Amino acid sequence: MEAYLLDWANLLLRWAHVIVAIAWIGSSFYFVFLDNSLTKPEAPDLKAKGVDGELWAVHGGGFYHPQKYMVAPKSLPKNLHWFYWESYSTWLTGFALFTVLYLYQAGTFLIDKNLHDWSPSAAVMAALAFLAVFWLAYDAVCRVFGQREGGDRIVGLAVTAIVVFGSWLACQLFAGRAAFLLVGAMMATAMSANVFFWIIPGQRTVLAQMKAGQPVDPVHGQRAKQRSVHNTYSTLPVLIAMLSNHYGWLYSGPHNWVTLVAMMLAGALIRHSFVARHKALTLGKRVPWEYAIAGCVVLVGVMVALKPAPSPAASPTAAAQPATFEAVQAVMQQRCVMCHNAQVANKNVALHEPALITAHAQNIYQQTVVLKAMPMNNATQITEDERLLIKRWFESRKRD
Repeated sequence: MEAYLLDWANLLLRWAHVIVAIAWIGSSFYFVFLDNSLTKPEAPDLKAKGVDGELWAVHGGGFYHPQKYMVAPKSLPKNLHWFYWESYSTWLTGFALFTVLYLYQAGTFLIDKNLHDWSPSAAVMAALAFLAVFWLAYDAVCRVFGQREGGDRIVGLAVTAIVVFGSWLACQLFAGRAAFLLVGAMMATAMSANVFFWIIPGQRTVLAQMKAGQPVDPVHGQRAKQRSVHNTYSTLPVLIAMLSNHYGWLYSGPHNWVTLVAMMLAGALIRHSFVARHKALTLGKRVPWEYAIAGCVVLVGVMVALKPAPSPAASPTAAAQPATFEAVQAVMQQRCVMCHNAQVANKNVALHEPALITAHAQNIYQQTVVLKAMPMNNATQITEDERLLIKRWFESRKRD
């Protein structure tokens, strides 16, 4: 029953996480597009009001005319919409999902004893440290270099180096699936922390200055904008790290951290292409598609590098063993039943009876032979010969 309830918690939290993440990323993408598409107003009344940029758009059968006031408008509007719960809800649901799946079940999902044999509590503390340390390091870099001449380039290079190091270290300490997700989580934590510690407080300070009749300090808007731009560049790298858990061939290789870094780099390049496109179209310049092309080239390079080798031939002993149901059942009993039985049916899959093995044959083949995602982190040390046995049994079963 516990496993069943955990599966439901996983499903509902994942659903909620995806919903609020769509809202957050969607608003982030829209406002980056808006900022890069604004044009200087020509109407005297807009200039008199202090409008710095405007945009005309059509959507859903209506026309929209958003306007941006640089620093702040002359007076506060009656209704002011804030964008922050999208960010907070995304982090809260994501951390809850991470807790239910990885922290609560650290022995199964966080730890790969072939990489690092440590206790579940130590692995949990290390995973939480990744989230906190990355934010502290990133924030320190932004504080020190963010407002300097050429600071954006320095910050970009420094943060990239930190992400690469974090990716390498995570893949040395944690199971590949957990390591990829943890890198995405540490970046997503920094994104939400940007909103919580910098963007929203800066906007509240501006409002307080306006209400007090004080001059508005533009530095708050500048810092908020800088952190917002960092967030938009992080979105596609974070998304690929989060989605990777569905694709075992991404995180199961010996140099999986290189794969992760390359995929995130491709996402950042493609995202930059769209950001640059908005600016180019507004200024009437050439759209710099070369960044997107470079990102796609990186993706193709990863595809080629991860190309599967020809299926290994079974050893003479294994090849001589008939691919009978009884032989497959013996493999299930030794490698799978400890996690898929009447008492513990992970993912609502039990394999302790012959009829259940037959009913789940397709899933067994996909998870153990095609994806090689099971057993999780190969905790039960299933062999290639045993995977090939399952493959021969399943394929002969299909022909029959």
